Formats: sequence, structure tokens, C-alpha cells
Amino acid sequence: MPTIVKAAATAVEQHRSSDQVVQTVAEVLADIRTRGDDAVRAYSEKFDNWSPESFRLDAAAVEKIVADVPGTVLDDIRTVQASVREFAQRQRDSLTDFEVETMPGVLLGQKNLPVSAAGAYVPGGRYPLVASAHMTVVTAKVAGVPRVAACTPPIRGEIPAATIAAMHLAGADEIYLLGGVQAIGALAIGTETIDRVNLLVGPGNAYVAEAKRQLYGEVGIDLFAGPTEILVIADEHADPFVVAVDLLSQAEHGPDSPAVLVTTSQSLAERVVAIVEELLPGLPTRDFAGPAWRDHGQVLVVEDLDAAFALGDTFASEHVEVLTENPRQALDKMHDYGALFLGEGTCVSYGDKVIGTNHTLPTRGAARYTGGLWVGKYLKTVTYQEVVDQQSSARLGELCGRAARVELFEGHARSGDVRAAKYAGASLPWAPDGLS
Repeated sequence: MPTIVKAAATAVEQHRSSDQVVQTVAEVLADIRTRGDDAVRAYSEKFDNWSPESFRLDAAAVEKIVADVPGTVLDDIRTVQASVREFAQRQRDSLTDFEVETMPGVLLGQKNLPVSAAGAYVPGGRYPLVASAHMTVVTAKVAGVPRVAACTPPIRGEIPAATIAAMHLAGADEIYLLGGVQAIGALAIGTETIDRVNLLVGPGNAYVAEAKRQLYGEVGIDLFAGPTEILVIADEHADPFVVAVDLLSQAEHGPDSPAVLVTTSQSLAERVVAIVEELLPGLPTRDFAGPAWRDHGQVLVVEDLDAAFALGDTFASEHVEVLTENPRQALDKMHDYGALFLGEGTCVSYGDKVIGTNHTLPTRGAARYTGGLWVGKYLKTVTYQEVVDQQSSARLGELCGRAARVELFEGHARSGDVRAAKYAGASLPWAPDGLS
């Protein structure tokens, strides 16, 4: 059992959204189905005080917005997007189409086809999450999605220029200044002016996440997103100052973001707690990071690294940062995580903002069964079959007849019988005279 140096005061909510969120989202989506654009406009005005003549930004508007973004910001966006694009392209190249002949004249194949339309949601709210445009739009375009519609909300009545620029440079085909459930609903359901998409991706608040949950099945989604999580695994060689800073870097996402340290060193654990408490008062985002650390921060001491890796897997954390003497051990020892960040030279913030891997990752234990957003999420792996050898078709027909009758599927069996009869002269005792 680990030694608890700091325990979480409150368990992060692991199950469904609150009844109020569920009901509100259901009502908004139902209204959008009924009233289309009128409902979208009403909710945008209500929640964001935003009701322009058109939510979609035309080419001239986008060009004007991008022109006002500082050159250094645009250069940084291009640099980061180049990294995201390169990694996504490597992923795409790893997915190959193939065709194999399994028996004479029996051809089986696989193709990876992009979805025809994807909706990318880029959150706004308190923070303009520019990087989410890179992760959602760039990756979709690398996958070959022909139509990417991107939405982001106004921020306190202002246009988030850097986010619009990132969407544009990423290759978004349509850009809408629209947020919240109304944006998700418009993309998934479709309105008079916004065509529906087939896949919704991108993070958001509890209402956005619930809207995606309610619409799942009607459209595809990337994953169900919860509060951002960080787990640091450290040994006695780790720098406690670096550990403390990195824990707080993710705690600032929100007051319910877990920040957890698992370490083999009691002295490191105690020092990290002290440094966090010293840093928090001067952190500009302390109103989020403070409650997150107070209520959801944990510091646990274990006897050795094997125990640390095993305990880490039980968290199945979104981000796992490994600050040990030999961090690459985690590649062999750990199994349940969204993404690994190995060694002091990297950090979760690199993954969030600049390094090139996708930052849309599983939370709330979902890393036990899924990875994060990647180029393959935008692709449908489909199969095809062709039998061009009559003898092989006859053999398959005989096999199909026997296999289907075991399951009492007579219609299936007869499809096989017909080919066995046509290509090999088998009898059809069930066929009426004159038809066989």
C-alpha cells in the first residue's frame, strides 16, 4: 500500500453529467431540431450575447482577422502546425490498404476512407484554446477529410483572432463564430445554413461534452472528455521544483483537474508539496489551480518503481510524466495511459501546445480502453470481397450452406446453395421446378 503524503479531498466525478446539464442540453438540441437556425441564434444570443448576421466567417472576414494577428503569433502557429501535420502524416502512412488472395480467385481487401465531413469544436470561454485548432483541423485534413467545419465561440463578445487564424491556417473549409451546445447541435443535426457533419471532435465544457454524448450514434465523436489530468511518476533523481511546476501546469485547466504524484522518495514527496504551496499564491491562474490541488491533488509514496508503474496504471491518467533516472522503462512497464512524457526534457505542456502529438486524450479512466484523437479517428476502415474463380465460389457455397443451417438461417444457406449449384452442379432440393 502506498504512503499518502497528500490525499485528495474530493473524488472527481466519474459518472454521467448532472441532471441539470442533461436536461438543459436535451432541450437545446430538441429546439434546434425543430427551429434550426432560429434556435441556434437564440441560444447564441442568450449564452454568448452574440447574434451576427451570419455565424459563418466568409473569406474576406477571415483574411481581415488573420491580417490583424501579430506576425510572431502566425509564425508560431505555422511552426506548431507543421509538427502536428508531420506526426499525423506518419500515422496516416502507417495505415495501409491491401488486397489478399485467400484461396484461388477469392480476393479480400481493406481500404481506409476518410469521413466525408467533420466538425471541429475549439473551446473559448476563459481561455482561447488555439492549440485545439491544430489538433482537430490539421489532423482531419491529413486524413483526407474533404469538408472540415470548425466552430469557436466569441470570448466576452470579442473575436478570438488567433484561434480563427489557427483554424484558417490548419485548412478549415468553413469557420463559424459559434459556441456551446448550439454549435455542437448545429453541426450534428444541421440547419438551414449549416450542413451536418458525420464526426464531431474537440474538447469543451460539461455542456459540450454532454451534447456530444447525447448525439453519439447520430454522429461519431472522438471521445468523452472530462477534466484534464496529470500523473507524475518520479524517483529520487527528480527535481522537486520541476515536479511541482508541472503538476500546477495542468491543475490550472480547472478546479476539478487531478494532479497526482507517485514517487519512490519520501523526501521528494514532502518537498514537492511544500514547493506547490509556495508557488500557488503567485500563480495568475491560482483560482483554478488552487482548488484543483486542494481538492484533487494527491502525493503517494511507494516502495519501488515497479510499484509506481503499477499504481500509475490504476489511474489510467490522461497524461503521465515520467521523471526518473531511466524514464523509458515506462514504455515496457506501463499499459494504461493517454500519453507518456518521458524525462525532464519534455513535459505535458509541450504535448498540449507545441510538440506535435495530439493533445485530445482520454480522461476519467478511459485510457483503459482507448487512445486519444489521431488521424485514424477520421478514417473508416472498410472491406471488400470478390470471388472470380467459380470452383472456389462453389466450395464457399457448400460451406456457407452448412454453416448457415447450423444457425437456422435458411435464406443465407440458399444463397450459398445457388452458387454451389451454378458452378459445381449441386442439386437444389428446395427450389421449385423450372427455377433452378
